[in-house]
Amino acid sequence: MDEEAPGRKDPGGAYGTPQKYDPTFKGPIYDRGCTDVVCCVLLVLAIVGYVIVGVVAWTHGDPRKVIYPTDSRGQFCGQQGTPNENKPFLFYFDIVKCASPLVLLEFQCPTTQICVSRCPDRYLTYLGAYSAGSPGDLEYYRQFCVPGFRNLRKSPIEVLKDKECPAMLIPSTPLARRCFPAVHAKKGVIMVGNETTYDDGHGRRRNVTELLEGAKKANVVLEARQLAMKIFEDYTVSWYWIIIGLVIAMVVSFIFIVLLRYLAGIMVWVMIVMVILVLGYGIFHCYMEYAKLKGEAGSDISLKDLGFQTDLRVYLHLRQTWLAFMIILCIVEVVIVLLLIFLRKRILIAIALIKEASRAVGHIMMSLLFPLCTFFLLCLCIAYWASTAVFLSTSNEAIYKVFNETACQFSGRTCEPETFNTSNVTKACPDAQCLFAFYGGETAYHKYLIVFQFYNVFMFFWLANFVIALGQVTLAGAFASYYWAFKKPDDMPAFPLFSSFGRALRYHTGSLAFGSLLLAIVQVIRVTLEYLDHRLKAADNKFAKFLLGCLKCCFWCLEKFIKFLNRNAYIMIAVYGTNFCTSARNAFFLLMRNIIRVAVLDKVTDFLFFLGKLLIVGSVGILAFFFFTHRIKLVQDTAPPLNYYWVPILTVIVGSYLIAHGFFSVYGMCVDTLFLCFLEDLERNDGSTEKPYFMSPNLKKLLKKTNKGQTDA
Repeated sequence: MDEEAPGRKDPGGAYGTPQKYDPTFKGPIYDRGCTDVVCCVLLVLAIVGYVIVGVVAWTHGDPRKVIYPTDSRGQFCGQQGTPNENKPFLFYFDIVKCASPLVLLEFQCPTTQICVSRCPDRYLTYLGAYSAGSPGDLEYYRQFCVPGFRNLRKSPIEVLKDKECPAMLIPSTPLARRCFPAVHAKKGVIMVGNETTYDDGHGRRRNVTELLEGAKKANVVLEARQLAMKIFEDYTVSWYWIIIGLVIAMVVSFIFIVLLRYLAGIMVWVMIVMVILVLGYGIFHCYMEYAKLKGEAGSDISLKDLGFQTDLRVYLHLRQTWLAFMIILCIVEVVIVLLLIFLRKRILIAIALIKEASRAVGHIMMSLLFPLCTFFLLCLCIAYWASTAVFLSTSNEAIYKVFNETACQFSGRTCEPETFNTSNVTKACPDAQCLFAFYGGETAYHKYLIVFQFYNVFMFFWLANFVIALGQVTLAGAFASYYWAFKKPDDMPAFPLFSSFGRALRYHTGSLAFGSLLLAIVQVIRVTLEYLDHRLKAADNKFAKFLLGCLKCCFWCLEKFIKFLNRNAYIMIAVYGTNFCTSARNAFFLLMRNIIRVAVLDKVTDFLFFLGKLLIVGSVGILAFFFFTHRIKLVQDTAPPLNYYWVPILTVIVGSYLIAHGFFSVYGMCVDTLFLCFLEDLERNDGSTEKPYFMSPNLKKLLKKTNKGQTDA
């Protein structure tokens, strides 16, 4: 345990022999030393390793592999400074050989692919263009042949055999920088252009529907692209009003938190009375239905005799059903009334703590803006993780493999494009091609890429949880300085939030790293289980699925428990400066000794937060709806014209919810911190001159507690 600073006293004797009350004492939150140093060192080493992984990934990675499509030679389409600079689109010689656009985007099709400046806009076969003898058609066709093809007098059979040109051209549309057939439906008939059939270049007519196997989702994505453009247009003309709506949500959230100081008790008791009245009406309604069915034919049949019926409305014609409903509601009503009788004092304490939290937030107004700092740090973590993941996934080398249409013993083997035509493969398999397959590698770095990716994911969870923990400890320390100020707010430090932030980084980085490490381990395990579950979906092993489901459920519960434990442990760290394990143990047993108070406070605050979010999001959302749909006559001409009025409305609603959630997260941390401090105050102090209470006068009055020889301030 850290030593106490000279001239100060622990309010409950936790730091040695109690001394007489010192009016300069401002609580236990300032007496501390460094905690969990080993975890702090581990975090620093892990961050250094994370930076090294990032540097290595940035050195070997090439994001162009994600941005630009790649042809059969592994060259990027549309990249500046290359021969393909003016050829941004990827063209497939025979798209029918590809299963779907998703396969085209992620893997390689067994057909030649080249970069082109534009996609084909007409039907044309090489045999047809060659037979017509039109120089214009042959010159147009040549831009879709492999680079370097110049011999237009070469026999068409030889050209198609050597796969220098595609057998046919189909009207296509660029999609994700790939040329897909322009498939559309006309009166229920699938067509490309104005044709329902096409010449495959080998003298055969084929149905257009066969192209759907290669591009069946092209139109869907194109329509999504048009939708995205319209949504973007709506944002460009309504962003100003969206910001105004979000500012209104911020103002309403702030006003609601301020009003909780005065209206918390009223709202809670109104809610309780409403629940009792609703249950009472339910009992009355059940009795009326029960009495109305008296004497009706078939209404006296018992539920046991009726048995199970798929039409549940049958049960509503039985008196026994309404009698059962009435008995259940009566039991619930009696239980709630008894709970109110026995828990009325604890409900009053919860209301008083909520009011006190509103006062604390009012004295530390900067706390409402602190979530922006946490959000900024989380954005940095996400950006570093995402960029490192992209560079790691694109740090492989181009791998070429043998592709062929007929059976071949060399199919799927790696090959070198430069020496492929002179190898034995072409002799054994004349139709084989050496095409770019994917990016990979055989070096030690490439073998450990999966380890680096796993480390990247793990460090993302660790750092993200650390940032959240830092925010929680900072807020807890600031609000604890309010509670442990004997004369509120005179004894509070000048800048409680910045002081708490400095203490957290200076003394408790190790403890925050410890707690966030535990949570990160559980979250990584959960991600791994989700990955295994995704891989096993196609399997028919019911036992493995059952076991995996149980493990997912267990680790979900474990994650929730660790989050709850960490939150309260961070509060104890902010208050007393103890290490993580000690803080977690003390917080857990302190809450278990006051489990009823914990449950009551939790439900009361949950109700108020739900009511607040519903009020804020609902009011701002309704206002946005009437404004953007031109239903407010005073500003009817001010609202911008929109393609989809729901775009700004949904944006305002989601933004309002996030703003309200940010405000209430601060308020919730304040309530939890004051609650733990309140429990510590009750257990460690007795109101004597040596151990005075630090709680507010309202709480002391509610609990009938006083400080001897001192007046409440």
